[in-house]
Amino acid sequence: MKIALPDETGRMTDYVLTGTPLPHTVLPRDPARIVYSAAHVVADPFSAADPSGQAAVDWEKTLEFRRYLAGLGLGIAEAMDTAQRGMGMDWPRSLELIRRTRAELPDALIGNGCGTDHLDPAHVTSVDQVIGAYMEQVEAIQAVGGRLILMASRALVQVAKSGRDYERVYRTVLAGCEQKVILHWLGEMFDPALDGYWGSRDFDVALETVLAIIEENRARIDGIKISLLDKEKEIILRRRLPEGVRMYTGDDFNYPELIAGDGQGFSHALLGIFDPLAAAASYAVAKLGEGDVAAFHAALDPTVPLARLIFRAPTRFYKTGVVFLAWLNGFQDHFIMVNGAQAMRPLPYFTGIFRLADGCGLLRDPERAASRMKSLLALYGA
Repeated sequence: MKIALPDETGRMTDYVLTGTPLPHTVLPRDPARIVYSAAHVVADPFSAADPSGQAAVDWEKTLEFRRYLAGLGLGIAEAMDTAQRGMGMDWPRSLELIRRTRAELPDALIGNGCGTDHLDPAHVTSVDQVIGAYMEQVEAIQAVGGRLILMASRALVQVAKSGRDYERVYRTVLAGCEQKVILHWLGEMFDPALDGYWGSRDFDVALETVLAIIEENRARIDGIKISLLDKEKEIILRRRLPEGVRMYTGDDFNYPELIAGDGQGFSHALLGIFDPLAAAASYAVAKLGEGDVAAFHAALDPTVPLARLIFRAPTRFYKTGVVFLAWLNGFQDHFIMVNGAQAMRPLPYFTGIFRLADGCGLLRDPERAASRMKSLLALYGA
């Protein structure tokens, strides 16, 4: 099968699809690594609401994708940045998403994003306001039986004067959590408003603050997800974590190496890239559990160029690539996104994703994917 695709100059050339779709593989109940996929939301394309307004969500298609992830044995990281949390999805819509997913999949492994995004950072003047906002979301999520992923707070960056303020906030909030939580260290490449989180732009200084918070509250912490796109920083933190506290990689550039690990440890996974790579993730980690490290790398290593393209700078627009691939794969009937985010990448980005996904065996139905790619090209006048 072939399709005409534009090259870097816009000249159309034939591309021959060669990929073989990956097999449907379900992770066992006790997998070699805990794997969370941070799942996207499906917009309602027929809504009369402006994209800049309140998010219009197609709830059934959104939940259908979560059923697919759970069917692979993957955990779901709900209402995170992959779901455009704080970038189109506000707190009320995010809470509704959390409630619906919890009701739909009561037995699935689900962690739910808990933050302070209902605060306007420009109008926050005290650390106490941040604590109050966190606790409002903690209580709302716990009221529906949800486990927590404690997300980084834009508002806290605005009012914290030092690492001591971060220690105070996390100490107070964690004391109100009923189950162990996952902390989240999200870098400024994903959200520029989080620059200087933990009280410093210096990694070494920030590291000591977060380690102090984890050590003080270790009985309430399951693990920490770090999303800095720097494997060395993750490994440094991983090797210093107290016993019993897990590292969840959020490194969408270096995940195969970090999940495989080394002689001193390994990372579990909580990744946005494991939304479009769900089939590869479940297959690879299943093989790792069987002791077949070569098969693990054979499945995941070839996906890294695709991940690096999807998450290229400006990294915060990676959701556009995630939803594009979901559309190509038939998980939704359109390529319309919350907040109009489908327009945040250029055409060569989409053709690159198409080529790389094919090569990795990530196009579930190559004929359908090619047909949809042609419809997108027609929209661009190609």
